[in-house]
Amino acid sequence: MDSSELAFFTTQELVDELLRRKTFLGVIIHADEQLRTAAWERGTKEFRVRFNDNLGRDEAGRLLDVVADKLAEAA
Repeated sequence: MDSSELAFFTTQELVDELLRRKTFLGVIIHADEQLRTAAWERGTKEFRVRFNDNLGRDEAGRLLDVVADKLAEAA
């Protein structure tokens, strides 16, 4: 593909690509559904948390704890 062409990818494809990269060190939090509907605004919001093998489960949990603390400080 020519680098000047515009390409379209689904959210799932983009997340999968990011998680495949050995240089990615982090956590991805995204809505469980592909698009926000009216039910999203009214109901319980469900999210998926994903990380790759560059972080262990405990490390990902600690990272999320730090993020939660920073969000609480900013509020």
